[in-house]
Amino acid sequence: MFDIGFSELFVIAIVALLVLGPERLPKAARFAGLWVRRARAQWHSVKSELEHELAAEELKRNLRDTEQSLREAHDEIKSGFDEARNRIQREGDALRRGVDEIDAELRSPATGSDTAENAENAEAPVSSEPAVDVEGSTAAVEPHGPTPAADATERK
Repeated sequence: MFDIGFSELFVIAIVALLVLGPERLPKAARFAGLWVRRARAQWHSVKSELEHELAAEELKRNLRDTEQSLREAHDEIKSGFDEARNRIQREGDALRRGVDEIDAELRSPATGSDTAENAENAEAPVSSEPAVDVEGSTAAVEPHGPTPAADATERK
């Protein structure tokens, strides 16, 4: 604090002894010591209060920073969920359109010759496996079902 050495203190003590005398010097020393202790206590009080306020301000700043980073993370997660939800919605809509198109194709009436072919195909399912008759011999499967001539040859 003050740059006072031992020699300067010694000079101050001799001057105080000459000015105050030996009777009043101990009282003056106690009084000076009391004021020095009070000044130090006051200084420590102010210093600790200042440190406390700085620590509280730093803590508040850290809390604000943490809150801001949490808000940013929340916004990122929310936008990610929204993006995923929108993508799923688009995929679902595309699937529904595809299913609706297929359903519309299946429900639309077939035209002219297609109707006759569809009717024949509906009556006899096409199989890639050879047909087995009652006696165990194999016969080729007709693409549009067995014809009456084939039935006659199989029965003979």
